[in-house]
Amino acid sequence: WLKGPAGSLEDPAAPLNPAKMSMKLQKRLAASVKNCGKGRIWLDPNEVNEISMANSRFNIRKLIKDGLIIRKAVQMHSRSRVRKNHEAKRKGRHMGIGKRRGTREARMPSKILWMRRQRVLRRLLRKYRQAKKIDKHLYHYFYLKSKGNAYKNKRVLVEAIHKMKAEKIKAKALAEQQEARKEKAKANKIKKALKKEESLRQKD
Repeated sequence: WLKGPAGSLEDPAAPLNPAKMSMKLQKRLAASVKNCGKGRIWLDPNEVNEISMANSRFNIRKLIKDGLIIRKAVQMHSRSRVRKNHEAKRKGRHMGIGKRRGTREARMPSKILWMRRQRVLRRLLRKYRQAKKIDKHLYHYFYLKSKGNAYKNKRVLVEAIHKMKAEKIKAKALAEQQEARKEKAKANKIKKALKKEESLRQKD
């Protein structure tokens, strides 16, 4: 019989108290075998005596196989709060004056906005040219006007194209009418001349 702390008597044949047993070696070996950190190793508290007897990697592997030593799963790092915050930011929340760190130009450069706008307008012009809605001359005219910052968005450009096409059609119709009037006047002149000549002949 041995005298323990506080003068209590202990039976040497009794099983050792798990709290008093150091498992540092077993944890280290298990971490080495399972290729992880010591914090992720779980030792069965009900089988402390058996685990404490294992002093080699071979014995540790056997205990792992029996399920007395387990490598715990990696602790989850949830992104649900992040996703929720991003969703709110997309709606414009948490984006007020107090949350802004850079200048307006630094946060969204005007050059990037310009490039995006030009790409949108040029894409539209290419599409219209391929669909034969505009010819190469109109394409070139609107391309240069877009580059000169004449159209602030796609809607304005489309309106300008329709207006220009309508004007061209109107001008063409007027030109055709004028040409028809000229032809008619010419025909009338010839008819009048022939009539005059006919009347002179009859007099003679």
